[in-house]
Amino acid sequence: MSDRGAFDTNVVTITRFVLEEGRKAKGTGEFTTLLNALCTAIKAISSAVRKAGIAQLYGIDGSTNVTGDQVKKLDVLSNDLVINMIKSSFTSCVLVTEENEKAIIVEPERRGKYVVCFDPLDGSSNIDCLASIGTIFAIYRKKTDSEPSETDALQPGRRIVAAGYALYGSATMLVLSTGQGVNCFMLDPAIGEFILVDRNVKIKKKGKIYSLNEGYAQYFDPAVTEYLQKKKFPEDGSAPYGARYVGSMVADVHRTLVYGGIFLYPANVKSPKGKLRLLYECNPMAFIVEQAGGMATTGAVDVLDIQPENIHQRAPVVLGSPDDVKEYISIYQKHFK
Repeated sequence: MSDRGAFDTNVVTITRFVLEEGRKAKGTGEFTTLLNALCTAIKAISSAVRKAGIAQLYGIDGSTNVTGDQVKKLDVLSNDLVINMIKSSFTSCVLVTEENEKAIIVEPERRGKYVVCFDPLDGSSNIDCLASIGTIFAIYRKKTDSEPSETDALQPGRRIVAAGYALYGSATMLVLSTGQGVNCFMLDPAIGEFILVDRNVKIKKKGKIYSLNEGYAQYFDPAVTEYLQKKKFPEDGSAPYGARYVGSMVADVHRTLVYGGIFLYPANVKSPKGKLRLLYECNPMAFIVEQAGGMATTGAVDVLDIQPENIHQRAPVVLGSPDDVKEYISIYQKHFK
């Protein structure tokens, strides 16, 4: 019997997976090229995150971005990596990033048919203490034949072609949906490839964990306060929910996807329109959670049904296991008829 060693020759890499999906869809290959470009950027960011301390990439660069957050050195590097990789793939025409005030219109000679909205490094306040951080992205098709502009990115989440996030934690994982369910890929540093580890992931119908920043409790609206009270002191005598909060949307949503439960970043007195950004945080995460069988809401409407009005628009978001989110919606609607 021959010994092939520890490496399984039948593993499915993300490149193979996307090529197979593209072949089924009889695509042109442009979408596959775009995803490969994003994967390369994510690998480079993962490498930078792993050696950030050695390469002196900790700390802030002294500026704030358009949404008011302090910019870290890794933010700048990650943003440049994603922009450059997408541009050089000749697959996109408009890029929207948290770090740039205006949309980036790709040069005519490099243009493709896709619009990409992304947060290059989510949770960057956690960089210096080594907590989990991530990258989030959503891909749309350009809908018109006109000259590309910022308005091409103002599409509701229902029109997303693909969305994903990378989590830089104890390992680097890429979670991806092209509208046919959710699949998880782990980066194998030995071969530099993302390997399919979980196919067609489904979220639990009901969980046992809630996740939000309770430090803002004095600013919560009555619906959030009542919902949390029910989770901590269940009226049916069941065990109370556990509380978990990292402060990185990627980490908190990924845990919710894996274990079930609910993630909340609602509007409050200080942030009446919510805090998280619709195009490159709320929409991609809502898309993934819905593809996994969960729900994502503002309380009043599904997140994916919001018509964006500007590229850095904020929105409240509550997402996770369907039974948990439905319970929140019922309480919200009782308070805000």
